[in-house]
Formats: sequence, C-alpha cells, structure tokens
Amino acid sequence: MADEKEIKNKSNPFKFAHGRRKEAVARVRLFKGKGQSTVNAKPFEEYFPLETFKSNFMKPFRLTKTEGQYYVTIKVTGSGTKGQLDACVHGISQVLNVENREEFRPVLKRAGLLTRDARVKERRKYGRAQKARKGKQSPKR
Repeated sequence: MADEKEIKNKSNPFKFAHGRRKEAVARVRLFKGKGQSTVNAKPFEEYFPLETFKSNFMKPFRLTKTEGQYYVTIKVTGSGTKGQLDACVHGISQVLNVENREEFRPVLKRAGLLTRDARVKERRKYGRAQKARKGKQSPKR
C-alpha cells in the first residue's frame, strides 16, 4: 500500500501504517523491543480506560503471539472513542502485516482485522427533515 512504509531512523527504526474507521484516522508507528504503547502521547490504558477496550487494542498482538516484542505510538484524530479504537486496531494490524507478511497476514486476515470497516454516517439530503432519510411529516387533513 502507498501509506505503509519502513522508516530508517538513526536511533530507532520503525514501520508505519494508517488505520481508518468511520471518521477516525490512526497513524501507527511500530517499534521493536520493550516499551510503552501510547495513543496521542498518553499510555493506551489511560486513553482507552475500559477493560474491553484494552483487550480489543491488544488483539492483533495476541493473535500474532508478539506481545512484549513490539510497541506502538499512535496519533489518532476524528470520530468517537469506539471509532478511534477500531482505527487503532486496524492500523496495528496493517503495520504488523508490513513487518512480517508471510507469518502474520493469514492470522490477521482470518480474524478480519486487515479489512477496513467502511461504514460511515450517511450525509443529510436537501429537502429532508433533520436526518438522511427521514421525510417531513405531512398533515392528515
């Protein structure tokens, strides 16, 4: 893909990919070694405080059996908490796919983590009431 890259930084090389969901876009950097995974410069446990969010965030690492071998730094914008979490998971999966395509791709693909969930809110149409499809109410008599 065009947005998947390997950056050779002198001090700490990393791999890069984007993840998207609804209006959220996550820019993910994958580093080798032990470190603190962060989202918008906060530890991911603090950014996604619920236990279900934490387990969902770690799902790509658990599936590929790479917990503790890599850490990520993520910058995410747009949408709400759930959309941002899904964008982060998609980005982590994409960057792990870049890291080791032969081993990780079948596992991540089977789990459905490499596929972008393209559902977005439908735009409001002119002449409608307040929503995308709701029509105006007509009087009975």
